[in-house]
Amino acid sequence: MKNIFKILLMVVAMLSWQSCTDLEEEILDNVTSVPDTGGGGGGGGGGGGGGVNIGAPYSVLFSGTANHNSYFAVQEVSTDEVVIPQRGADWFDGGTWLRVHRHEWTSEEGGFNGAWNDTYRGVFECNTLLQNAEVQADPALTAEIRALRAYFYFRLLDTFGNVPITTTPGETAPQSSRQELFDFIESEVLAGIDDMQEALLYGRFNKWAAYALLSKLYLNAEVYTGTPKWQEAADAADQVINSGLYALSENYSDVFSPFNTQNSEHIFVVPFDQSTGLGFNLVQMTLHYPNQLTYRTQQQPWNGYATLEEFYNSYEDGDERKENNFIVGTQRDANGNILLDVGFENGQNGAPLDPDGATLTFTPEINMLQPNALRQSGARLGKFAFEIGTTPDMNNDYPIFRLGDILLVKAEAVARLNGNWSAPETLMLVNMLRERAGVSTYATLDENEFLAERGREVFIESYRRQDLIRFDKWGDAWWEKPAHSDENLELFPIPLPQINAADGNLTQNPGY
Repeated sequence: MKNIFKILLMVVAMLSWQSCTDLEEEILDNVTSVPDTGGGGGGGGGGGGGGVNIGAPYSVLFSGTANHNSYFAVQEVSTDEVVIPQRGADWFDGGTWLRVHRHEWTSEEGGFNGAWNDTYRGVFECNTLLQNAEVQADPALTAEIRALRAYFYFRLLDTFGNVPITTTPGETAPQSSRQELFDFIESEVLAGIDDMQEALLYGRFNKWAAYALLSKLYLNAEVYTGTPKWQEAADAADQVINSGLYALSENYSDVFSPFNTQNSEHIFVVPFDQSTGLGFNLVQMTLHYPNQLTYRTQQQPWNGYATLEEFYNSYEDGDERKENNFIVGTQRDANGNILLDVGFENGQNGAPLDPDGATLTFTPEINMLQPNALRQSGARLGKFAFEIGTTPDMNNDYPIFRLGDILLVKAEAVARLNGNWSAPETLMLVNMLRERAGVSTYATLDENEFLAERGREVFIESYRRQDLIRFDKWGDAWWEKPAHSDENLELFPIPLPQINAADGNLTQNPGY
């Protein structure tokens, strides 16, 4: 069933890949439907809708959620867990990712525009679908699409803040405040949550995905509106936890593997695969060129994304998440032969010679951010394991909401309500994840260690920026990034191309 839904989404993705470039999104007016889902959707349970086409808004998630130069990239490279160093002539890219790392970005960075376009394209597709008479006649389907639209607006609220709320295709709307956007998202979800399907709908929003969205919204409410909603966050997380539909996977690695379809921990995922769900290309983004022989990839990787040494070292030895999440050490081909850094001897592309020699060896230490980071430096992002023979489009489904994260939402909300990071329920929930990871449990916990544990558990799941802001660590110094106290940087700038296209209908965020 999952593959059927993916085929439908792929058809829509092929039709609607072109991004919107203005507020009205007129460029997308001819993209309104996908083939019949048969009502089953991505993997099970009813779903209502009969012959209604529902794939269009879901297909948008293939673009930007887990690939370069859009939502994933700006969420991750701006944090202390991911970096793209300049390796000679490789990955300078006009300096954009160096600026994003240092929090010195401008409104002209392409990644911001990609994130804006991809997200508003999702809003547009939801708005279009909600005009369909059959959708309007089906309360469950209407509630599902409204919740998905609310998720897209959650991204916009968190990333850009003050943005227009459009509910009709082609509509021009004034910018809303962050409070107004928060209220809209909350009301959209709550208005239909009792009508939503409770069954597992793989790759689609059901009632429990809606509660997961609310739990994240409430967890960050103080950042978004100035008013905390810790009890509401805990209550929404409880709805998911107590639904009985989800369970922690026995092995952390199984949650992210190329064979993670319908993992027991998944609440809402983007169902990527290499034939019908294209777009997850982490294998290209992070591995070194000769690693093509390690995994027999169909294309040569790009030697870009890595993690910061301090973040890598935040994991203790023996933590199964450390082994799963990173690739370090001497690299070998699929037959076990040691790989050499091709082009090493002549310093290809202007990068300096690695003191470790030509043997391809990933070291956690990165010698510099720019201009001459060593070609082999930096632990690589291995969390979503690479399948032998993979194409640039990986098979791993990408979790947007999963139970392990929701347990941490509940744990944090309880701690903040009690003013005690060692509250018994908080310790119990955190220790469930540590036990799975094979490391010792906590007897006590403080705020900093809780944040560190969140980082270890949900690495590269696009929540680190959100977490750092909520814990007031966003302005802290980390490797090659100076400290700052500029609260304006908690929001990204509205992309300059959007400002220019809006004919005065968009005002830039403060500080830009």
